[in-house]
Amino acid sequence: MKQDAAIILMEALKLPPEARAALAGTLLDSLDDMVDEDAEAAWQAEILMRFQDVDKGRVRMVPWAEARRQMAGLSSDGRNPGDVGSETL
Repeated sequence: MKQDAAIILMEALKLPPEARAALAGTLLDSLDDMVDEDAEAAWQAEILMRFQDVDKGRVRMVPWAEARRQMAGLSSDGRNPGDVGSETL
């Protein structure tokens, strides 16, 4: 079975990004045997609050590329703020 899963994974990784995303979503959905109604209600409330924050201008929107850099800990020029640049060596 372990070898079968490895083969399936190798084949799945050859799919285009959209197909891989759909496959990943289907696989994740297959793990949910039951829905936690309290968790679903909490997520719905959180989503509504975030939409309202955007609509009322309480949050600053950033482009996806900038958000990815921030999550990766990189500055806007692509360098990690904690890295020592070669110009200081």
